[in-house]
Amino acid sequence: MDPLLRKEKRLTPSSPIDARKGALEVLTILRDAGFETYFAGGCVRDRLLSTAPTEYDIATAATPDEIRSIFPKAKNVGESFGVMLVRKNETTYDVATFRSDGEYKDHRHPTNVTFTDAKHDAMRRDFTINGLFEDPIEDKIIDFVGGKEDLEARIIRAIGDPHQRLADDHLRMLRAVRFAAYFSFSVEAETAEAIREHAPHLSGVSKERIGNELRRMLSHQNRGVAAWELQYLGLDVSILGEGSILTAPTRVGRLPAIADFPTALAAWIIDRHTSEANLQNIAKNWREQLLLSNREFSALQEILALHTTLGSWESLGIAKMKRLASADRFPSALAILQAEDRPMFVFVKQAISKLLKTGLAPEPFITGDDLVAIGIPSTPDIGTILNGVYDAQLEGGITSKIDAMALAKVIAADILGDNIT
Repeated sequence: MDPLLRKEKRLTPSSPIDARKGALEVLTILRDAGFETYFAGGCVRDRLLSTAPTEYDIATAATPDEIRSIFPKAKNVGESFGVMLVRKNETTYDVATFRSDGEYKDHRHPTNVTFTDAKHDAMRRDFTINGLFEDPIEDKIIDFVGGKEDLEARIIRAIGDPHQRLADDHLRMLRAVRFAAYFSFSVEAETAEAIREHAPHLSGVSKERIGNELRRMLSHQNRGVAAWELQYLGLDVSILGEGSILTAPTRVGRLPAIADFPTALAAWIIDRHTSEANLQNIAKNWREQLLLSNREFSALQEILALHTTLGSWESLGIAKMKRLASADRFPSALAILQAEDRPMFVFVKQAISKLLKTGLAPEPFITGDDLVAIGIPSTPDIGTILNGVYDAQLEGGITSKIDAMALAKVIAADILGDNIT
């Protein structure tokens, strides 16, 4: 998909078979109208990697006006860049005219484009593995940039001069890392060196775009590779607003495949700052750098706090253990513990199995309304009383509502100095 239009385009979900069928119909119509037309970019790459694409980009010699004449309902989302959206069989396809890009003054978008041929269109793309075309009618690959060889060699290589490619669009540095991680490829030496040289310029890219790229990387099962490449190439400085670190992000790399973005962020913070006293302050800085949502930041804070408490698991009482183990983000903290200290992880898991027999988070015997009903003032002290009673319930010290009310009166008298009857 053309990066100029990532926000505008919305694909209707479809199966790989249906997606290709619709794309082939669009391509065939353009071919029958006399226009050279191919599948382009990521869908070609993924098929060669034996992955069935669900999104197809189509590149053609037809101009936007000609595309519109063939598909009257085509939507204009980037006509000046030669890009139209064509809907077929409930799926929307990006149909782009072969083009060459002009100067990238803002290091993100070309100031102008020139409609051209397939070869020049391939040469303006970012990496060789994304510069391939497929002719599905003749069942052949059109390769002007050496992309097939680099796919076979498992290499991420910039098309043409890597310095120019990265200077044109600084976000390509993060895309190189993401592709390397996704496909378990290596970044070609000259491309890697160009990334290191241009890494400081990443600070000029919007934090939203950087955050979105990092979100995609760390939500993938190969997140450990991505985190290491970002550090190795010096991109972590601009991304995180802190000094570069070459300590291997082992916790990130050992997380389970299903780990989510906040869990990966927490693991990376701990990997990078194991000696730091206040990880929460670092989390606040990362929130600003990556424009984390409130939900992501709240989850990150909770995971870090739970991880810290897990470090003193053996000294916790039964009530605190149960409260910890029943917290929403405890599985995330436990996943990080598993990544850093497997014997301790096994010990905690065994302890939780025993705690489960008496319930980790049973329904409290009493509520605030029960306390108000016996004359305890509705103040913040009610929360303290309820917590004390619930701890006793978790510990097994009380086993009924009658026991709970009796204990509540004792705690209330101690706190309030009242004679509760």
